Order: sequence, then C-alpha cells, then structure tokens
Amino acid sequence: MTPLVIGALGLIALFALILAQVPIGFAMMIVGVAGVALQSSWTPALTLLANEPAGVLSNVDLATVPLFLLMGTFATIAGFSTDIYNAVAALLGHRRGGLAYATIGGCAAFGVVCGSSTATAATFARVALPEMLKRGYSAAFSTGTIAAGGTLKSLIPPSIVMILYCIVAKTFIFDLFLAAIVPALLAIVLNLMAITLIVRLRPEAAPVLQRVPWRERKQALVKAAPVLILIAGVFGGLYSGVFTVNEAASVAAVLSFLFALVRGRLTWRNLVEGLRESASATAMLYVIL
Repeated sequence: MTPLVIGALGLIALFALILAQVPIGFAMMIVGVAGVALQSSWTPALTLLANEPAGVLSNVDLATVPLFLLMGTFATIAGFSTDIYNAVAALLGHRRGGLAYATIGGCAAFGVVCGSSTATAATFARVALPEMLKRGYSAAFSTGTIAAGGTLKSLIPPSIVMILYCIVAKTFIFDLFLAAIVPALLAIVLNLMAITLIVRLRPEAAPVLQRVPWRERKQALVKAAPVLILIAGVFGGLYSGVFTVNEAASVAAVLSFLFALVRGRLTWRNLVEGLRESASATAMLYVIL
C-alpha cells in the first residue's frame, strides 16, 4: 500500500476507535504503530512504541503542564474566580451589560491563573450564571457570554494548548507566550465590543442594575488583590527574564497553594481531589503526546 492509502486508512481507523469510545491517546497509539508497521515492519514499530514514552517523559518542558494545572486547581480552591468576578462586577455592574463585561473580564483574569479553558468556563458557569439570571439577564445571553469567556483561556498564557504546541513544534514556550499577548488582548476587546452591540440592539437581554457603593467596591477590590499579586509576581518575573517558564510554573503552583492555605479554603478532601484531577489531566495529555 502507498503512504497515502495508509494515511487515509489510519484516519478512518482513528475515528472508528474514537467512536467506539477508545481513549484518544490509545487510539492514536494503535493507529500510529500499525501505520509504521504497514510502511516498514513490526520491528521499527515496536521499537518506536518502546522508546517514545521515555522520550516524552524526559522532556523538561512538559513539567510545566502539571505545575500550571496545579496552579489552576489551587486558585479555584482559594476562591479566586469569585473574587475576580465580584471585583469586576462591582466596578461595571451598574452599566447595561455590566455583568457580561464582568464575566469576560473575570474569565480573562482567571485564565491567567488557571491552566484549562474548560475549567475556566465551568467555574464561571457556577459563579456568574446564577448571578446573571437572578438579576434578569437573558439565559441565552448569559450562557453565550460564559462560553465565549471560557474560550479566551486558549489565547491567554499560560495556556496548556500553547505549551503542547511548542513541545510538538519544538519552539520556545516563552516566545509563544510573549507573542500571544496582543491576540489575547484583541480577543478580549472584540468580545467586549460584541457585548456592547448586543445590549444596544437587545436592551431587554441585560437590564441596568443599581450602582454599588464605593465602600463595597473597595472591599471587592481588596479581596481580589491576591490574584493581582499572583499574576504580577509570576508573570512579571517571567516576562522580565527573572524566571524561566518552568520556574514560573513552579512559583505559580506554590503561591496559589499558599493563598489557598492562608485563606483556610484548603482541606484534605479538596487537596486530594485537586491533586487527583491534575494528575488525571496530566496523564491524559502525556498519553496523547
């Protein structure tokens, strides 16, 4: 068989295995080994199967993946998502569509301290959605805003997607993090512009709310201060050259752990659960790679 035919059959087999609910990483492994065997023989295919896991696990850059996932886990336990949302909502909530602006801003800020776009969207679905619906916001508008905000994480460093791309493409993680700043800001601005347009065309989707007193705004900002400290300390050090990407990931994980511990939010139960989820996500990504 020609390589083109083998590639086409491999894609068909891959989709069939995925539809059969075989885990994606194992499906890719089966198809890859079979493809190499068909093009040459089973000896190089089995040699590749034996050597590739060791090569992946010895990649130093991959150490950033579990560390940034741990940062997101501890940031969630510490309640950073709620603090960020409340702070932005206190500043912008009185404007038409203010809670939607707060959701986008909160997703963007929380995305900096969370390693997963799925986790960002799921977290704000719990934090922002009940508040928006309670204040009379349209359900479709509210859920659409949260979904859009969750996707921002893929563009905001430290993005696990960016890290995996850099490892596969053999490019520098720091360079991609630096290059992503402008596209991320542009995506945030475009989302805010879309909200502005929607609330102008459909004002009933986002009613105007009462202005929050300055005292409450100040309290909300003070509660969100640890998030700003974490972002400034970790990524200020990264972009100024004080930290490498691996060091920044380590510092981020430790700081978010300490914040969760100091706030009294860290218990044995959620610590074990958070470590289990981070380990599970890391193992899944490693198998795929």
